Amino acid sequence: MASPPERTRTEPHTRRIGAAFVIALLGILAALVSAPVLLGSTVPGSGPPTASAQPIEPPPSAPPSPTEGGVPVSGSLNNGGERLEGVTVRALDDTGTEIASTESVAAGKWELSVPPGSYTFEVAEDTLPDGVSVQGAVERTVAAGKINAVVFSFGEARTGNAVPMWEKVIRLLVDGLRFGLVIAIAGVGLSLIFGTTGLTNFAHGELVTLGAVAAWVFNVTVGIQLIPATVLAVLTGIAIGLIANLGIWKPLRRRKTGLIPQLVVSIGLAIAVRYLILIFFSDRSEPFDDYQAQVQHEWGPFAITNVNIATIVVSIVVLVGVALLLQKTRIGKAMRAVADNRDLAASSGIDVERVILVVWGLGGGLAALGGVLFGLSELGGRVQWEMGFKLLLLMFAGITLGGLGTAYGALLGCVIVGVVVQLSTLVLDPDLKYIGGLLILILILIVRPQGILGSRQRIG
Repeated sequence: MASPPERTRTEPHTRRIGAAFVIALLGILAALVSAPVLLGSTVPGSGPPTASAQPIEPPPSAPPSPTEGGVPVSGSLNNGGERLEGVTVRALDDTGTEIASTESVAAGKWELSVPPGSYTFEVAEDTLPDGVSVQGAVERTVAAGKINAVVFSFGEARTGNAVPMWEKVIRLLVDGLRFGLVIAIAGVGLSLIFGTTGLTNFAHGELVTLGAVAAWVFNVTVGIQLIPATVLAVLTGIAIGLIANLGIWKPLRRRKTGLIPQLVVSIGLAIAVRYLILIFFSDRSEPFDDYQAQVQHEWGPFAITNVNIATIVVSIVVLVGVALLLQKTRIGKAMRAVADNRDLAASSGIDVERVILVVWGLGGGLAALGGVLFGLSELGGRVQWEMGFKLLLLMFAGITLGGLGTAYGALLGCVIVGVVVQLSTLVLDPDLKYIGGLLILILILIVRPQGILGSRQRIG
């Protein structure tokens, strides 16, 4: 019977292990109780706590300044093209207390931060350069999550009655002449293409946009000054017109594709090119590097900037050149012959396809030039991805008014449309001024479909 003696020997050993464990546990508890500091606390009766035992309290926070957690407000101080640096801008609350202030830096830019609310923003006149005056303070409600921009006006303030109605009309007539000449520059090519081929090219507006984009690339990306960049853009427009004719329209003519299918092709091509420009260019207005800040010159009732003067002069010179080309050169006479009667021109020995190729190149170059002038004079020196589409309907209105297929009719009609569009701002919001051109298009199609200089019936 070996089992009972084994249990007798192991029981004292187990008791000894248990007793040792209890003694060790009591020793740990005693050490913890006798410790003077336990996580920053003191044992009562153990004496004053040491410095390390004091609970660390955070220092009292300073009262927040008025601009902490505020909303940014910014602007640019521009006195007729002169950027004002080192000028103090202040923000005042309803009681006239200054909440924040800052100084304008390079290019006249300034920015400060204020809590949301209503403020009066003012420019410290004693910090302005000599001879520069500000028209007054600007009241603005500042809200979070929005773009809060403040624009100051410099110079002498003029009320709405300061400019008589007759002076406004004269200024709008000059501006309408400028706008009409720009439409004519772009629309003459469209009229010549219709006259020689019978095609109503809805993709012509994209030629305008491509010309402006090409000038922007040469000017901004490559770094070429805008005038030579415009010349390169015109050459690019000529190349695009030639490629479009050789790659698309000439094969369709060889297949004797009807004018209606060609019209549908032009609409699809316009949509495709427009959104390719959107993808590879930008969905925002992109400025040229040159001729951004323009000073308006006033001579009596006339008020015009240097860019608009240059636009009028360039447009007149180019249109006179086109007129001389049509009247005095062999290729110009051939264009007029093909536009009048294509079959009779071909039977008289004129190479019709060569004439059409020249017309497409000329139309592409004029459209590119029109795009640059339109961006400079009408869009404030900027390029937009759909600018040609905006101008296309006005081009159609102009050439329809003047007479489809006639270059001189297109010139006359486009100038009339430009003047009417600008004069319509006397009664319409400027954002709706293009409606006037579309109304002209509708009325002309109802009253005189052949236009002012167009013939009622074409022979052949």
